[in-house]
Amino acid sequence: MTYVAGDLRDQLAHVGSDVVRAGLVVGSGGNLSARLPGGDECWVTASGTWLDRLGPASFARVRIADGCTLPSDGALPDGDSTLSGDSALPSDGRQARPTSELALHLAVYRARPDVRAIVHLHPQSMLLLDALGVPIRLVTTDHAFYLRRVVTVPFAPPGGQRLASAAADAAADGTNCLILSRHGCSVLARSVELAHKRAVNLEEAARLTYRALAIGRLDELTPLPADYLDQLPDAEHGTV
Repeated sequence: MTYVAGDLRDQLAHVGSDVVRAGLVVGSGGNLSARLPGGDECWVTASGTWLDRLGPASFARVRIADGCTLPSDGALPDGDSTLSGDSALPSDGRQARPTSELALHLAVYRARPDVRAIVHLHPQSMLLLDALGVPIRLVTTDHAFYLRRVVTVPFAPPGGQRLASAAADAAADGTNCLILSRHGCSVLARSVELAHKRAVNLEEAARLTYRALAIGRLDELTPLPADYLDQLPDAEHGTV
């Protein structure tokens, strides 16, 4: 184990804590999931969870084929009231309610059997560039290796089937980095670790793009050489 010890929920909890600490999101600005071994079930963050406060009870186990919430060992113990407000985490041992963006996760898993993890976040630099109509530039070799290409999905209301279908269509050709216009990003990978690295690199690329824009030198931010990009190894099967 070179990443985080524990099951997929522990790995997703690590992502949540790290992206909040790194300033990629604020509070509950996103949701996370990972496909369980066997292929037709996933852990997904519960509705209303804070990404930097995730524990085993913060996840719902969902069947990918039909979106049915399944029994899990993640319910809070009886009488636990550490979370309140609009959080979906119950205090009576019932199962957590999945994120309102569940359809987005399920549609992508159905379209991409190779995807094992999805990190959906609302990073500020990326969203600002999207609102300005400025494409993110891949500035460094790490950006090229982890992201390859970034595709923008036209605006659709969050939580709906229209957005879920559009994202799945955009990812169907193997694209792993999606900007959901005026909403956030969905980053896909074969592991939680690789999805985490892609999310961090996507926002770094956005921040560097914005800095070039702010000093009036965006046009000088030229792409990496095409011959270099053509001979890059596949991040899905190389070192992550």
